Amino acid sequence: MPSKTSNTVIDMRSRPAFLHDFYGATPGTPSYEVVKWLNRRVGSHEDEHFTRSATLDGFIDEIRDSDISMAVVVGRETPGVSHSNDEIHKMVKGHRELVGVGSVDPYARGVRGSIAEVERAVGKLGLKAINLEPGFCNPPRHCDDPMLFPVYDACEQLGVPVCLMSGPTSPSLSLSDPTHVGHVARAFPKLQIVCYHGFWPHVQEMVGVAFRYENVSVVADMYIFMPGGRLYVEAANGFMKEQLMFGSSYPFRAMKQSVADYRELGLRPEVLECVMYRNAERVLKLGA
Repeated sequence: MPSKTSNTVIDMRSRPAFLHDFYGATPGTPSYEVVKWLNRRVGSHEDEHFTRSATLDGFIDEIRDSDISMAVVVGRETPGVSHSNDEIHKMVKGHRELVGVGSVDPYARGVRGSIAEVERAVGKLGLKAINLEPGFCNPPRHCDDPMLFPVYDACEQLGVPVCLMSGPTSPSLSLSDPTHVGHVARAFPKLQIVCYHGFWPHVQEMVGVAFRYENVSVVADMYIFMPGGRLYVEAANGFMKEQLMFGSSYPFRAMKQSVADYRELGLRPEVLECVMYRNAERVLKLGA
């Protein structure tokens, strides 16, 4: 773990462009243009900055140039975008700047297969959390679907967080309703739940769920700069100091710009320290 300074940053959501066309791996494709489009929508000053991560070395150089101490590479397993947990493990292995998060699709693997893969990803590959994206499965589901409960139980028993991703790019905005996160948090009170994209645009509801359940953390990432995003900041300066974490959502927003922009959000100094690295370090057990 890097030494603790005011400049320490852990980026809770990052993926290199080379990992998949969805992240802009291939210029001239429709997916590449979508990555540029989304960067413009969320305020990146340069919409092709992500080309720097066309290789692993380029990705790590970009992390270092952005003064990010560690970047959490989030795996994905959905019908539309998938990369194996072995691929994530291979990418992060031996690189102190990288932390791996695995992923499973319980609807494709089945309950037993999913639990076995969670145990392998955590126990054998050393991945620090499990990412689930039920809203992008086939068919889309809410995160409190009973099919997911054995996976939550397995993660709770293993002591690793579950990351849930949902936002405005979901098939339906109803899938971003964090009410369903509250149901999971109540059923698994010892499970750390990390909510990517802050379940924007349902900001007030997400803050309400985090108020009620201390085992829920929020990575608002690029959506903190969108209309309504200031409410995440207001909450962090109050009760949610230990439940908000920095994420760039790279390659969909520039790393260095996002670090600088977070520091200008108006978070109190002691809160900024928690948001930029302390909360992530604790939840992912990076100091262990």
